[in-house]
Amino acid sequence: MDWRLEGSTQRVESPVLQGEEGVLEEETGEDGLPEGFQLLQIDAEGECQEGETLATGSTAWCSKNVQRKQRHWEKIVAAKKSKRKQEKERRKANRAENPGICPQHSKRFLRALTKEKLLEAKHSGPRLCIDLSMTHHMSKKELSRLAGQIRRLYGSNKKADRPFWICLTGFTIDSPLYEECVRMNDGFSSYLLDIKEEDCFSLFPLETLVYLTPDSEHALEDVDLNKVYILGGLVDESIQKKVTFQKAWEYSVKTARLPIQEYMVRNQNGKNYHSEILAINQVFDILSTYLETRNWPEALKKGVTSGKGYVLRNSVE
Repeated sequence: MDWRLEGSTQRVESPVLQGEEGVLEEETGEDGLPEGFQLLQIDAEGECQEGETLATGSTAWCSKNVQRKQRHWEKIVAAKKSKRKQEKERRKANRAENPGICPQHSKRFLRALTKEKLLEAKHSGPRLCIDLSMTHHMSKKELSRLAGQIRRLYGSNKKADRPFWICLTGFTIDSPLYEECVRMNDGFSSYLLDIKEEDCFSLFPLETLVYLTPDSEHALEDVDLNKVYILGGLVDESIQKKVTFQKAWEYSVKTARLPIQEYMVRNQNGKNYHSEILAINQVFDILSTYLETRNWPEALKKGVTSGKGYVLRNSVE
């Protein structure tokens, strides 16, 4: 009786003491772990494998639309990588051709060069005034169009080899046009130009002024660096005639028109429309191109678009 109790006690305690005394050893697998631990390990691995299968096979649950978007996105990413690679090769080729220019400072260098040219034009370059004293009768739409023309004019002037010095006259910072220029033109307050509340007739000697208007009888023959050329900042959808000409006449200021009639002819079109009225940025492009080329046909081709109904004479002949 006592022997059975002792034996039973040994059977109960032996699994606990097997590691120390080696009396009874449980069967182990090839990895040395007890079979009970192996079963637990197999179950856990089975759950991980099942989870991995669901994760990797999740695309099977995606719709064709999602898969198509994924392929489209992959194409965009590949195209961007290809574009970056081409840009890198282009910069590398530019560095080989121009070893003296540091690529990391090229944009800064160009901005500094542009600023230097504009400031030099202020002292020794040709001068151009935009007469903005007639904007109080313009609608919001017309003001927006004029603000866009000023932006394009300034952009062209920055790119010119021989820029003009621009002066916006009759222009106040509390005017609707100024607000529109700030709204539409990024960095307008930092433009390198003069903004004057006075009109152009009180800022410069009258004998130096030449008001460019399509109603003048005199064609502009040359761009004189000693003159100040005036463009009427007027966008008038009702097309009131001789507004700028009348203003110049009141101050006894010389007028001139672009030599469109001398170098261009009317072209037949479906609307039978012909006009010599140009936006201020188009007039500026003509003046700037002529100043660089001294060639009126080439300059007029730059600013007079086909929609105006005029073509160069030699293109017809």
